[in-house]
Order: sequence, then structure tokens, then C-alpha cells
Amino acid sequence: MATTFMTLNERSQNYLLAHQPSEHAMLKRLREVTAAHLEARMQISPEQGHLLALLVRLIGARRVLEVGTFTGYSALAMALALPADGRLVACDISEDWTALGQPFWQAAGVADKIELKLGAAADTLAAMVCSGMKDSFELAFIDADKTGYTEYYRLALRLVRPGGLIVLDNMLRRGRVADPGNNEPDTVALRALNSAIRDDERVDRVLLPIAHGMTIVRRR
Repeated sequence: MATTFMTLNERSQNYLLAHQPSEHAMLKRLREVTAAHLEARMQISPEQGHLLALLVRLIGARRVLEVGTFTGYSALAMALALPADGRLVACDISEDWTALGQPFWQAAGVADKIELKLGAAADTLAAMVCSGMKDSFELAFIDADKTGYTEYYRLALRLVRPGGLIVLDNMLRRGRVADPGNNEPDTVALRALNSAIRDDERVDRVLLPIAHGMTIVRRR
């Protein structure tokens, strides 16, 4: 079977970036600072940030949920796209990681839009469901520990309103999900969730070969 999407070499990647919207100055600075971090591989790419911002604007989102914030690039990209009264709830386990990004949220003028919740994300989301926040978000972005994705997806479906979106990152895991001999826990978890989402008639869904794979789900 022929390759159905192109592999980006450095020249193509540079061309792609040159034809994206301009990256906000604080996003660029945060990305550069994060590049020196030991876990920099967890940083989303600029084009993913542009896509998330576009989705926020496309659906007129006012309430966004993020599961897995790391140093805050994706949160910043989405907060910049929110209206003045928009709010983003960012869930992460690391005070150190998120502290790196908070000065950039402040400098970009969106810190008051972002509510950071530190702790186990599944507990945070479950608490939101129990407190009556079902159907209260227009978009959720999941980019955290892969073995937790199924639970995050289950809870996000309750927190996102009908017509809202759930976006999941790393769903191809560098192609590992397609390798039947790869039984690493993260791979097994994502492979199972890909199949579950494919068969989930509660949603419209598409798996895209962006970065390491992004799934966009629309709750019916």
C-alpha cells in the first residue's frame, strides 16, 4: 500500500512553519525555554498550537479543559484564542513544570483566564463531574500519561457539552500502535483507546497524522 501522507524533512518542516500564522512572542519564548528541559519531548509543536487555537475559535469556545499542561505552551495557545471572558482549566501533576510557563501566561496577559489544578487528573475530573460541571466545556485537550487516557476520555465526554470537541495527542505514538509486536503499556493503552473511539457511536471522530497523531472527537 502506498504511503498516504508525506514525511516531513527539515526543509518541508521549515516551509510549513513559514506559512503558519505568526507565533505569539510569548509562545515562541516559552517553546525556546522548554527546549532546554529534560522532558522537552513532551512539548507540542507550533503547528499543533495553531490547530488548537483555530479549533477554539471555530467552535466559539468559552470554557476549555486541558489534561496535561507540562510547561504551559498548549494552555497559552488556547488561552490566547479565548474571548476576554473565556476560561481554561489546566490539570497537571507537576508544580515545577507548570511554574516554568506561568510567567509567560502573565506576560501574554492571559494568566487570569487560566485556572491551574495540581493533582491526579482523574481525581480532578471526577470531582468536577460530581460538583455539577457536566456539559460545561466546549473543548478538552488531553496530552498526559498514556495509560490514563481511557479514563480521561471517559470523564471528558461527561464534561464536554454535546457538539463540543475532545482532542487527544500522541495517538499514533510514533507508529508504535501499528506494530503488533510492541506491547509497551503506553502502546497497549493507546491501541485500545483508538479502537474504542473508532467504535464509539456517541461521537464523530477522526485520527490525523499530525505530529505523533491527533484524534479529534465531536460529542454528538
